Amino acid sequence: MKVTDHSKPRTALVLGGARSGKSTFAERLAEQTGLQKIYVATSAAFDTEMEERIGTHRHRRGPSWITIEEQLNLKDVLLRESAPDRVILADCLTLWLSNLTFSGKDIGEETAALCETVAHLKGPCIFVSNEVGLGIVPENRLSRSFRDAQGRLNQDMAEVCTQVVFLTAGQPLLLKPRTQPDITL
Repeated sequence: MKVTDHSKPRTALVLGGARSGKSTFAERLAEQTGLQKIYVATSAAFDTEMEERIGTHRHRRGPSWITIEEQLNLKDVLLRESAPDRVILADCLTLWLSNLTFSGKDIGEETAALCETVAHLKGPCIFVSNEVGLGIVPENRLSRSFRDAQGRLNQDMAEVCTQVVFLTAGQPLLLKPRTQPDITL
């Protein structure tokens, strides 16, 4: 994501499955801007394995990043921290959605509020999210509801972001803006 016109902040949605390279790719996008880097972490360390994952991410980013931990009020942090001289990386929307689900928040309302927030950002922002709908149909209602909410969140964010990239096996595929003609019959 090259930032050349600060009057129109660029936003990117980076999608992919587990261990697809989403976070590393998103971090490189942020680094390329040359702006101050803000990392908004939506995860909490609930066990030793998650603490290790978070530690690995922090070590990879290094000391040039400012980290803000926020599990629920993502839109407020984005509005407060967004500035033309900063790039924000929100990692990840899937964990944010999970946090909202277990806190009893209205998912549709929170998703709409986040999408509305994107239009008011003053600087570039990169969102990381999981594509969870490519596997088997989950066997329980909560898992199916979460999968469906994640799919809707990804669709809504893809609509409002200026760029959408899908990662698989560490390889990016640009979905938006389209570089090829629309598919027609």
